[in-house]
Amino acid sequence: MRLVISANGVIRCIYSEAIDLRSLGQPHIQRGSLVEPTPDGQWQADLSPMGGPMLGPFPLRSDALAAESQWLEENWLTAR
Repeated sequence: MRLVISANGVIRCIYSEAIDLRSLGQPHIQRGSLVEPTPDGQWQADLSPMGGPMLGPFPLRSDALAAESQWLEENWLTAR
């Protein structure tokens, strides 16, 4: 889990349960994307909640989750 700490002390991360975020203060958690199945049984990652694209389709849900995480890391977490 990568934490990005701004000069004013605000911490940003892509959520995981690697650490208890409450130990760092009161967390504010918001949805970054939606990973959903397609009608034909594949998977896509909809990053529109963060102003991003639709990724996929992917044959495996784990592939869609990995693409989602990579996009958020490159375009949201470190973009500011």
